[in-house]
Amino acid sequence: MLLVLIALFAVAGIAPLIFRYLGRSTFYVLAAAPALAFVWLLANFPAFTQSEQAVASGGPNAPPSELYSWIGPLNAHLDFRMDALAAVMCVLVLGVGALVLFYCARYFKNEDPHTAAFGAQLLAFAASMFGLVTADDLLLLFVFWELTTILSFLLIGFNRTRMSARRSALTALMVTTFGGLTMLAGLIMLGNAAGTYRISEILAMAPDLTALGTYIDVAIALVLIGAVSKSALVPFHFWLPGAMAAPTPVSAYLHAAAMVKAGIYLVARLAPGFSETAFWQPMLLWLGLATMLIGGWRALKQHDLKLLLAYGTVSQLGFLILIMGVGTPNAALAGLAMMLAHGFFKATLFLIVGIIDHKSGTRDVHQLSGLYKSSPLLFTVAAIASASMAGFPPLYGFVAKEAVYESLLEYAQGHGTAGMVLFIGVVAGSMMTFAYAARFLWGGFAAKPGMAPTAFPKVPLLFLTPLLVLTAATVAFAWIPQVLEGAIAPYIGLFEPAQTPIHLALWHGFTPVLGLTALTMVVGALLFLAREKVFAFQAKVPAVFDAERDYKYTVGGVDNLAIWLTGRTQRGSLSFYLVVILLVALLLPSSVAIMLSTPDPGNFIAFDHPAQMVIGLIMIVGAIGAVQANRRFLAVLMVSVSGYGMAAIFALQGAPDLAITQLLVETIVLVAFVLALRALPVELWAKNPTGHRLGRALIGIGFGASMIYIAATSMASRVADPISLAYPELAYVGGAGKNIVNVTLVDMRAWDTFGEITVLAAAATGVASLIFVRGRGDKRLRVSAVPHGSVDHGSEAIGGRDQSRAGLAVARNFAISKKDSWLVAGHTLAPERRSITFEVVTRLVFHTILLASVYLLLAGHNTPGGGFAGGLLAGLALAIRYLAGGRVELAEATPVSPGTLMGTGLGLAALTAAAPLLFGAQMFTSAAIEFTWPLFGEQKFVTSTIFDIGVYLVVVGLVIDVLRSLGSEIDDRSEGRSPTDTHDMVSDAETGVGR
Repeated sequence: MLLVLIALFAVAGIAPLIFRYLGRSTFYVLAAAPALAFVWLLANFPAFTQSEQAVASGGPNAPPSELYSWIGPLNAHLDFRMDALAAVMCVLVLGVGALVLFYCARYFKNEDPHTAAFGAQLLAFAASMFGLVTADDLLLLFVFWELTTILSFLLIGFNRTRMSARRSALTALMVTTFGGLTMLAGLIMLGNAAGTYRISEILAMAPDLTALGTYIDVAIALVLIGAVSKSALVPFHFWLPGAMAAPTPVSAYLHAAAMVKAGIYLVARLAPGFSETAFWQPMLLWLGLATMLIGGWRALKQHDLKLLLAYGTVSQLGFLILIMGVGTPNAALAGLAMMLAHGFFKATLFLIVGIIDHKSGTRDVHQLSGLYKSSPLLFTVAAIASASMAGFPPLYGFVAKEAVYESLLEYAQGHGTAGMVLFIGVVAGSMMTFAYAARFLWGGFAAKPGMAPTAFPKVPLLFLTPLLVLTAATVAFAWIPQVLEGAIAPYIGLFEPAQTPIHLALWHGFTPVLGLTALTMVVGALLFLAREKVFAFQAKVPAVFDAERDYKYTVGGVDNLAIWLTGRTQRGSLSFYLVVILLVALLLPSSVAIMLSTPDPGNFIAFDHPAQMVIGLIMIVGAIGAVQANRRFLAVLMVSVSGYGMAAIFALQGAPDLAITQLLVETIVLVAFVLALRALPVELWAKNPTGHRLGRALIGIGFGASMIYIAATSMASRVADPISLAYPELAYVGGAGKNIVNVTLVDMRAWDTFGEITVLAAAATGVASLIFVRGRGDKRLRVSAVPHGSVDHGSEAIGGRDQSRAGLAVARNFAISKKDSWLVAGHTLAPERRSITFEVVTRLVFHTILLASVYLLLAGHNTPGGGFAGGLLAGLALAIRYLAGGRVELAEATPVSPGTLMGTGLGLAALTAAAPLLFGAQMFTSAAIEFTWPLFGEQKFVTSTIFDIGVYLVVVGLVIDVLRSLGSEIDDRSEGRSPTDTHDMVSDAETGVGR
């Protein structure tokens, strides 16, 4: 299972690369991944659907499971389990997923933008759903649950230039995230009560857990809130129709077959153990009934075919939650049968709408006419799928609905008036289902009086293939329903046996249920025939409850409150913010430190070496100089004096790793500051506009003194040996390295480092998104597209106008031609901005610095260095090349996008985390491989070096992002070039035409 999961995510990861070569045909390659997984599922289906009596004990009949240690000390594991319920869900997740991806190859055009990202995200969503339904750990289930939320947000917002798509994606994200976080609280409560987070063990302990009473009742209720929000039940139902802004394949897969089924799956998973808890049936039965009726009512008045199916989906999701919430074995059988039927016919109908929209350019029933003549095969498929949705024989939808009616009738007979009201409501909802199914078929294909036939080109057979496969399943399983019943039966065995078990069959004889089915069809047909009167009646009925309107009011109220609070707390004064931060950091810790009894610090040592005193004095002078400086550039230099002094202190204290890192960070930060300052005035304010110099000085001095006092008393309060004493042995024995700092970062505390590089990547992306309005600047600007001497690299903000004029005079006397250039793009700079000395030095040292950075990377496990220091040094080399040759030189030096570098780095780090699981070890477990090379002798390679390479790539990508954001982009704007001109230049570069 884990291998299947990794394979699906891996194919999704390389999908954008495949799109570069195959275009939209890449969707066939992507479809092959879940298709092969589906074949694997079918090949092992008998093993996955065995008897489930020995679940917790892992007996011979227990379903296959896989357990990988994740974080041993926390008892966290990656648990996967493929039982009957998971296998049935995977039929939809993998089977329908493969068909939808196949369909995308003809739905999209090669020229459509962002299809590569779309394909990767859709396949990643399929992988996340596979992980969700096979997870046997509550927290792991939640991780995949939230992954589906994030990916659905991206897929719904595919048409990112449309406000409606962005708004709908954000609504879906907020609603389902709210439900997910609520569910997380319930999952934690449930896991704590059970003493384990393994789902199979929790279900085995369910009788004892339910005896705890209110605590478990509340925990299950919180979990159910997540389920009903994911499956779009009242009052969360409004997000699903809005999600129809997504491309039709998304609607067919996420909103018909997969994502919205996640809530139903969770209910089905917990039903055998917790259906008797206090809030289970009140929440699921009545919310399900309300959703079914409201969704069906609103579907009847839609004239957009996609919205009609969307509200129909809302209705049937309520129907499915209701039947699964009953909690009896007969209802469970009927619910899973109906879930499969719904996946087959509803995915087909959405795909049909996609073809209609694709070929005719509209989905409006008032503009479509005569399509049954233009495309008889498409009409036949639509008729079968609509009839199955309506519960018309002899189709699988009819078989499943018969089972639902039979199980609900049994429930109604045993639960008095409430049960009968519930049953009548379901029958009424089914009548509306029949009516809107007929409306869909009529609206999409019928010839309307007074309307000319809609132009409709011939539909290629490849475009229809996924629909034909799903339709074949709808027809075939009606005649052989025992196949699916046999697959579902082991799950049904988890419930108490039914007194009168039901079975899936096409013909049960003349029964009351058959009579109710006939009544449903007759009334549904009448509702369709009287649709104009129904519309008129609906128009007169006021909307008593409008969840979407209430959601908008709530969000608007929160926004207004945020604006009100911001207006009163955010004054736009950086000095004010610093005063507040420093006062809080000064008063609160200092008060606690004074009130608590702490030992007085002793053994004060002024300095260990006279050089420390000299460096300290220099740092103090630098700090005073920064305060007194009247120019921004000078102030930044003075601040850097303190930073470089700190690096020297580290070196004197025997911490070369910290010294190297501090030195490189200080240099990179200095460059970034200088680049950013070009957009600001040269001089600082002549007079401090805020005043209060004495007060601000006292706050600064007090904060520094307070931190010194707290640090000293903390060290004096130590009563146990520091944990760092064990680090040398841990680093050498456990991490196979002599550099304690580096081994700690990439091995012993790799989780911390992984989180830090993730934050670095996110911060770089944030900076780039603030600077680049139309893109990240990833399009490579080629030197051939830039005229000679046209780039005005640099700014007058630092050097001043006089220096620029002097440089221009020098350039006039020493004109430099392209053939004299020492750098690739040196000739593109304006003559007054060039320095031949700098270019020559850069040419000489660039590759040497890069090699030194690689040395720091590879040698860091045993000597000072590592991926972070190496990446900073490589970034410094690129900064030198940019400063020497300008933005075009930087573009030539960095042909790879910083986003690609950071993504690759994070991917390598994640790979080193997950790979040990395949060998039965914990995540981030490293291994030392010893081997002998000719000439080099005995060598030792530690796998954590791969993680360090990931860190290296992330840091390099971060520096490139900073250089492009604060360097190239500001250069581009300072030259007076508009964004349109910039894109034109890039386009010319791509075609080899200079401007």
